[in-house]
Amino acid sequence: MNMGLWQRLAGRKAENPAAALYQAVVARGRAPHWYEAGAVPDTVNGRFDTIASVLAVVLLRLEAEPAAAETIARLIECFVDDMDGQLRQFGVGDVVVGKRMGKMMGLLGGRLGAYRDALVAGTEPLEGALLRNLYRAEDPGEAALAHSAGELRALHIALAQVELDALMAGRLAA
Repeated sequence: MNMGLWQRLAGRKAENPAAALYQAVVARGRAPHWYEAGAVPDTVNGRFDTIASVLAVVLLRLEAEPAAAETIARLIECFVDDMDGQLRQFGVGDVVVGKRMGKMMGLLGGRLGAYRDALVAGTEPLEGALLRNLYRAEDPGEAALAHSAGELRALHIALAQVELDALMAGRLAA
């Protein structure tokens, strides 16, 4: 029996080694500029959208790291645990939580693909990906869209300079 399973059965949960990185992702996604200059609605959906967008950009950085498969899995585990807890706080029952989590994972996967096409492959404009994924097809205006695109591009560029150990410690910029 592995230690993680034993700890869960015993009621103790081991600290996820990606917890600091996930906390940094959430902090970055909750920064006021997204909701002010970026005009993302400061709602449950808007907060999810910003956190998922920042997380997707961090995952893109980790994909470029040959030794990061475990980190990616642990980071996604943090996301799942957080979203599961958020749903339960909103009173969503066990039967529905699984369906909602599936949808949230699909939304994260969609962002990851769209942002990969825009930021890594360069086959799609980032602004179009943001309109669909961050703004849910609601046009926030040119200035807000430019702000959010600039922030995600800057994060993508900055993350390329951050070593894996520093990322794991929660440092998103060099």
